[in-house]
Amino acid sequence: MRFLLRPANLYVALTYLALSAVPFAPKLFGGVVERPGQVLGIEFICWVAAWAVFGRPARFHWLLLPAFLALPVEVYLFKFYGKGISTHHLGIMFETSPVEAMEFLGQKVWLMLAVLVGVLAWWASSWRAAWVTRDLDWHDGSRPVVAAVLALGAAVLGYGAAFGVAPPPVAAPAASVQASARTAAFKPNGPAAASAQPAAAPAPGASAPLPALPHWARMPFDREAFAQSWPFGLVARGLDFYRERVYLADLNRASANFRFGAHPAQADTQPQLVVLVIGESSRYDRWRLNGYARDTNPLLAQEPNLVMLPDVITSVSATRLSVPVIISRKPATESLKDGFAEKSMLTAFKEAGYKTFWLSNQISFGKFDTPVSVFAKEANVIEFLNLGSYNDKSSLDQVMLDPLKNALADPAPRKLVVLHTLGSHWNYSHRYPASFDKWLPSLWGVDKPVYTDLKIKQQLNNSYDSSILYTDWFLSHVIGTIKASGAAASMVYVADHGQTLYDGSCKVAFHGHNHQYEFHVPAFVWYSDSYRERFPDKIGQLLRHRSAHLATENMFHTLLDLGDIRYPNDRLEWSFVNSRFRLHKRYVDSYGWTDYDNAVIKGDCHEVVARTKPARR
Repeated sequence: MRFLLRPANLYVALTYLALSAVPFAPKLFGGVVERPGQVLGIEFICWVAAWAVFGRPARFHWLLLPAFLALPVEVYLFKFYGKGISTHHLGIMFETSPVEAMEFLGQKVWLMLAVLVGVLAWWASSWRAAWVTRDLDWHDGSRPVVAAVLALGAAVLGYGAAFGVAPPPVAAPAASVQASARTAAFKPNGPAAASAQPAAAPAPGASAPLPALPHWARMPFDREAFAQSWPFGLVARGLDFYRERVYLADLNRASANFRFGAHPAQADTQPQLVVLVIGESSRYDRWRLNGYARDTNPLLAQEPNLVMLPDVITSVSATRLSVPVIISRKPATESLKDGFAEKSMLTAFKEAGYKTFWLSNQISFGKFDTPVSVFAKEANVIEFLNLGSYNDKSSLDQVMLDPLKNALADPAPRKLVVLHTLGSHWNYSHRYPASFDKWLPSLWGVDKPVYTDLKIKQQLNNSYDSSILYTDWFLSHVIGTIKASGAAASMVYVADHGQTLYDGSCKVAFHGHNHQYEFHVPAFVWYSDSYRERFPDKIGQLLRHRSAHLATENMFHTLLDLGDIRYPNDRLEWSFVNSRFRLHKRYVDSYGWTDYDNAVIKGDCHEVVARTKPARR
């Protein structure tokens, strides 16, 4: 092994060792590395495979260039957000123009260029070292043997991915019963549930599928660990990004030719601004403006033109399913279905002459996000501003304030601006700065709290209330920014869903349940003085219907009405700022489609139970 101490060989070896150490960078910043053993094993196997296929490092070093370029970004994200590059970050990189990047980075662009030059110099010098030396060549008879063994392993892994892995044999009937009970506890939409179901009989004339891989042949690592590895995990992340792009393109094609035929209701083209703020995980009864004991809304309470809507229901307690109902004509009872054949209100506003902006502190790609971002892509200007993740550190919602100012300064006379906030998404203590940590004890500074632990109920609730306090500050500043623009403006705030928070004896928290706390959401309308002077009838109808039974289904129609937009066969009876407004049934996803206003609220969890048999999903 003395040859490794030669300068060129040592430089190449240390370079590859440094690349392999990237997944362990969180340790430098006090973070935790998941699956460290699997990651090390995967990296070792992948390096051996690269050497076995190419024979010498100089031949595969070119393929490592993307990893060199991405390394500073990976470390930066680890330091400030606790997570590495994801499909969302790849989307930002591919979709942000150089001009936008320059504006975002400001003076930091020179530091970024210096880092880029340094990384390129490192890559070039290590490639030169790999090219010069021949000590690292693999040319003996062991190479084809190792390559064959690795190929066999890859084939087994691919077979398991294609046809599944059989569960281990059950030792006793009692264990079988327990395993069945555990299987029943999971929703039948994941791989585990799928494997627990009996195999379907092949159709007549069709060939029978190949059997599942025996459990003993399963590889001792998973795809998540491979994606976490470096530099090889970038391949998995790139494939995820590609799949999301394909999925997004498929959703876009479904509505590509759709048109509303929208137009201004009046011939005049006076300047006007409509703003929609989509809240996240915000609970109705934690707002002081809705009667909560704690003063969580000190700033919004001072706004004279703010009209609370005390009875708004969302149909389903999941962002990816609820937001499409808010911004499109997608019926509540179709909210569980992927995609929609129509476009959103963004297209309707564009057809009526508005310039549209989508500013988001959420994530753009991923199984929970793409159904929303497909609508966001309709906007003229799209900015996804969050470089973090949901459960760990992320940008605070105030990151959208400067882009909002830029949007309002745009010379277009009519504008629609959508602000998609991160609001009160878990982890609650990551949703606000330290200065808003008002109610103690809280989860502030607690690294990865176990949210299923009832012992942190008080801290969890205190941090949640502080996140609402910060939302109050953010929304107040949004209104202040709109006022400063002098526009004739209307603004709607509505949350996508609420939260259960271990209420009383309820041992359940967060969302995705059949609870009133998650269906009943906070909402309000704010308007400028000049808007009221221009549209006094709309404001009169708003005040008249402020306490009506409303649903997120009403928001699309109301927002277009606030923008004074019409289209053929529009439903003004669903706009609560219109004299034609009429009540309609409000369905929620609770054991089927339950009529919310004909349901019973049960127990401390406030479970929504239909009085009669609910409609099937």
